[in-house]
Parts: sequence; C-alpha cells; structure tokens
Amino acid sequence: MAPEWKALFIDVDGVMTDGKFYYSATGKAMKAFGPDDHDGLNLLRPYLDIQFVTGDQRGFEISKSRIVDDMNFPLHLVSTIKRMEWIRECASPTSVIYMGDGIFDHYVFREVGYSIAPANADPFLKSCAHFVTQRSGGDRAVAEAALHLLDKFFEPYNRAEALRTPVAVSGNWKT
Repeated sequence: MAPEWKALFIDVDGVMTDGKFYYSATGKAMKAFGPDDHDGLNLLRPYLDIQFVTGDQRGFEISKSRIVDDMNFPLHLVSTIKRMEWIRECASPTSVIYMGDGIFDHYVFREVGYSIAPANADPFLKSCAHFVTQRSGGDRAVAEAALHLLDKFFEPYNRAEALRTPVAVSGNWKT
C-alpha cells in the first residue's frame, strides 16, 4: 500500500536558491531565487501541506520576503541538525516528502517517506535520495520536483489542459 502523503518540507538555501549568500559591508544583502518554482508548488498545493525550513538566521528576513510575503507559504527557522525533531513535531516522518541539499540532510532522508535532492546537492546526499533533479537549486529544481511528485503520486500535470483549469500562478495571475 502506498503511503498517504501529508506534507512537503523544503529547505530554502541551496534548493529554492542557488545556495550562495551575497554580502556587502553591512552584512547579508540578498539571495538568488530561481524561476518557476512557485508555479510548480502551486500545482502541488491541493495535495500537500507545503512548508519551508531554513537554518539561516542572518538571512531569515530575506527568505521570509520571498517564501512568506510573496509565495504565501509558512517558513520555519530550524537548525540543520534539529530538522528531524521538528519534522516529528509536525507530522509522521513516513508521511513527509523532504527536499534538501546539505551535508546534514542525509539524517532526514533516512527517516522521511520520500526524499529529493537538487542536482547540485552534496554528493553523498544525492546517493541517499529517492529522486535527484536534473536542475540545480535556484534553477527550477523545485518546479521539476513538483512535476515529478505529481506524476509519481498524484495527478500528472497535463500541459494540454493547463489553460482550461484555473491555477494560481506566481504574480497572483490565474491561468
């Protein structure tokens, strides 16, 4: 019997972004988020509780601006080494899909029901993942993962029918 998926938890830095931190003399100035990821996640919204997690305290407000303010998803500040404790508080780990890229994410990958790594993730982590995207973090990796999840577990995205069914897309437009 296939698991009943409840949640998709996504690490921000290196998955939604290119993983680089841009500093000025005054501190962390920006992060580079990629295109299409928001749209891909909106296709998954009917099926999963989607939440984001970051361990980046200094860049939290930058991530919040994109994830919470622009995309309307929850964002949590959780240390990379405390992720499994946080996941257990949120949901049964076997009902969770997790997308991460870092050197400590293999601890999470071992316990969640399904794991995804972007192409530029830590090499050991990619060997632990159920699915590795062809795209890198910050370059449509999350959109690719969303389409993969739709195909594998839910209802495949039908590109021919996309304009007939209203879907919220980035920029608050509707198809």
